[in-house]
Amino acid sequence: MQEHDLAFVRAEMVIAQAPPRGETGLVHWLRKNLFATPLDTVLTILALLFIAWSVPPLIEWAFINAQWTGTDRSACATVAQGGNQPNGWTGACWAFVNAKFEQFMVGRYPIGERWRVYLTGFLFAALLIPLLIPRAPYKALNAILFFGVFPIVAFLLLVGGFFGLSYVPTTRWGGLLVTLVLSFVGIAISLPAGIVLALGRRSNMPVVKMLCVIFIETIRGVPLVTVLFMASVMLPLFLPPGTTFDKFLRALIGVAMFASAYMAEVVRGGLQAIPKGQYEGADSLGLSYWQKMGLIVLPQALKLVIPGIVNTFIGLFKDTSLVYIIGMFDLLGIVRQNFSDANWASAQTPMSGLLFAGFVFWMFCFGMSRYSMFMERRLNTGHRS
Repeated sequence: MQEHDLAFVRAEMVIAQAPPRGETGLVHWLRKNLFATPLDTVLTILALLFIAWSVPPLIEWAFINAQWTGTDRSACATVAQGGNQPNGWTGACWAFVNAKFEQFMVGRYPIGERWRVYLTGFLFAALLIPLLIPRAPYKALNAILFFGVFPIVAFLLLVGGFFGLSYVPTTRWGGLLVTLVLSFVGIAISLPAGIVLALGRRSNMPVVKMLCVIFIETIRGVPLVTVLFMASVMLPLFLPPGTTFDKFLRALIGVAMFASAYMAEVVRGGLQAIPKGQYEGADSLGLSYWQKMGLIVLPQALKLVIPGIVNTFIGLFKDTSLVYIIGMFDLLGIVRQNFSDANWASAQTPMSGLLFAGFVFWMFCFGMSRYSMFMERRLNTGHRS
């Protein structure tokens, strides 16, 4: 019996075979992702019909019939409107965007001083990109330069009044410059402030907890428009006579306060998701409160709420357009302001300008979203086998 069993022991491995054709390739992907169920099939067909109905006219309007160059409205207006285009012409007016592009970027910043804005943007990108690359060396030095040195250099360059640079008031700032400054400062302040507020709300000290709760719930209970209006219009009424400070600074404070309150709730959700055993384990090691939070709890909590943090950042970036109501012109505001330029008044100008502004906002928000997904995958070590 034993010899009979040994006769069935294979002496060599079976040669690996290719998987079935239905389990690989394009056909498998289509069947798995688009036609897995009857409902998926119906939705896929409806989506294809919608794309076939909407995309070709959009391409025709945005590229084929678009006007790319011109010096005034005649390039984009029909003959009936006093322009050069045929009466039945419908196409994008990218000539308007091209003519106003620099103003969309920096607003009414003096032409001879715009090199300062471009230099600031170059420094921002040169320091941010290595900071976002995990394998880039000198992370500590890079972080110190980006969060400590760069804001000072950017202030000196953009505002001026020092080292021979002419003073440029913030009332002349505009466009993407205002959007990026508001969002960058808001993001840089809201994350650490939100962490402090979240820790304060979970504190065992009644006064600290009460103050944090009042701040968070008050700010979250009103829209950003109200916060900006209070910071810009109402706040000077509570200051001593003759005391005032820059409107742009007031907007920065309002945006940072608003984002901090929402960030605090995002971080608090992460703190509550950490098992109680992590707190007890840190206490058993004799760690102080700040050591426990900084070394054990917060790294895990922040990793869990990366989507919520980035969602707050994206919302903050888009909400900067609300500063238009207090007389400041971000990217969307400066685009809308130029609609009133009689030299470019045409039927296609508003749609072209708004589409350009929307694309810029989408590009930044999409970039933040994709990077957050990359960081989630990189930090997702909790359930790996």
